[in-house]
Amino acid sequence: MQLLVIQRILGLLLVVFSFTMLPPVLVGLIYNDDSILPFIYSFTLVFIIGGLLWYPVHNHKRELRLREGFLIVVLFWGGLGVAGSAPFMFSHGLQISFVDAVFESISGLTTTGATVITGLDDLPRSVLYYRQQLQWLGGMGIIVLAVAILPILGIGGIQLYKAESPGPVKDSKLTPRIKGTAKLLWIIYLGFTVVCALAYYLAGMNAFDAIGHSFSTIAIGGFSTHDASMGYFSNHAIELVAVVFMLLSGANFSLHFLAWRSLSLKPYGEDSEFNAYGILMVVLTVITIAYLYFMNIFQDIGEASYSALFQVVSIATTTGFTTEDYSNWPTFLPVLLIFASFVGGCAGSTGGGMKVIRVLLLFKQGRREVMRLIHPNARIAIKLDKKPVDRNVIQAVWGFFSIYIAVFVFFLLALMALGMDQITAFSAVAATLNNLGPGMGDVAANYKDVGDISKWLLCFLMLMGRLEIFTLLVVLTPAFWKK
Repeated sequence: MQLLVIQRILGLLLVVFSFTMLPPVLVGLIYNDDSILPFIYSFTLVFIIGGLLWYPVHNHKRELRLREGFLIVVLFWGGLGVAGSAPFMFSHGLQISFVDAVFESISGLTTTGATVITGLDDLPRSVLYYRQQLQWLGGMGIIVLAVAILPILGIGGIQLYKAESPGPVKDSKLTPRIKGTAKLLWIIYLGFTVVCALAYYLAGMNAFDAIGHSFSTIAIGGFSTHDASMGYFSNHAIELVAVVFMLLSGANFSLHFLAWRSLSLKPYGEDSEFNAYGILMVVLTVITIAYLYFMNIFQDIGEASYSALFQVVSIATTTGFTTEDYSNWPTFLPVLLIFASFVGGCAGSTGGGMKVIRVLLLFKQGRREVMRLIHPNARIAIKLDKKPVDRNVIQAVWGFFSIYIAVFVFFLLALMALGMDQITAFSAVAATLNNLGPGMGDVAANYKDVGDISKWLLCFLMLMGRLEIFTLLVVLTPAFWKK
């Protein structure tokens, strides 16, 4: 294990991350609030720590192996969660505990959107902006950003990208060089953010809210600058803008690139995962509209349609925006939407959950086993986009699914043992492991009243969800540390 090289990379990444605490200072100066000192203190502290890690070993430049890549990703996301909590801790107005500050920071960076902070409407603009920015940085992955803008790292970067990027297939690149791929992803990501912010502004948001909500929309994060989330605006145009960009951000960003390069929508129509993603959204929306209308939750079919469409897309893509307290709908619907979050977005998106492609492969595998019972001697291949799927990929998907269920059950029982009721524990585990945010029961609005030990467990779950379980678990296995 090349520990000195790992220390050098971590130090550099922390130094880079420290500069993300300066934009909130500018926001504070623009809006003349008195909460800029916490960000200056935090920048100084994180910069010094990163510098102290980097400088003694700055000459250690060696090619990373995949094992070091996994360790850097895990250490960096964990360390980043702690480092990102500094502005919350230094802010006198929040009066927040250490565990709450770390919880808020990790929730932002993992784009979970679970919050322990209330009274958002009264917070300084600098603090509100910082929360939104955390989600934006976490959306595509700060590791990819670092690889894209830090050629000074002196490494190929593929080890970091493979360890951090989501989805069952890790080796697909849009350009021959990994640095070019990372830059390209961020260009698309930034372009979506700018267009989304303009659309929000034209739909009726002020400039600050438009920028802040574009950050959390494209990141599939769900943080808002208001306690009432999107319900604060009570504006169908704003909700439709959110729906469009949540759907786009929940799709594979590689498809967006291919569509842009070919100036055609053909790549979307030819992609099996995207088609399954669209069908799932349509089916869930129709079911929700019908249930809300015929159960007399809404008397007007139009209002039922707006509410159903927004909440289905928000929860199913694991964004977590709300226009109303959907947990108070008839129990069938909140549970249905929570289960939809297990599917989540597409591989290569900013969404959470198991990813549509995995669920699609599980469905195809199950269908094949049924066909084998009918035709025992038949050789039936599993195909995606008319191409056979490698057997190793199928085995990896089944392995991921089994570990996913085991982790879910373990933490569900752990939270119940700590005193949570069954509904709260179930939804809290689902909402954090799937990087969704809002749950049901006592965590429908926020996680402020959850016990400290439970919050640490949920922080761990958020990291597991962001790193897709295996990246974190592999570092915890004894075999990983053997030479």
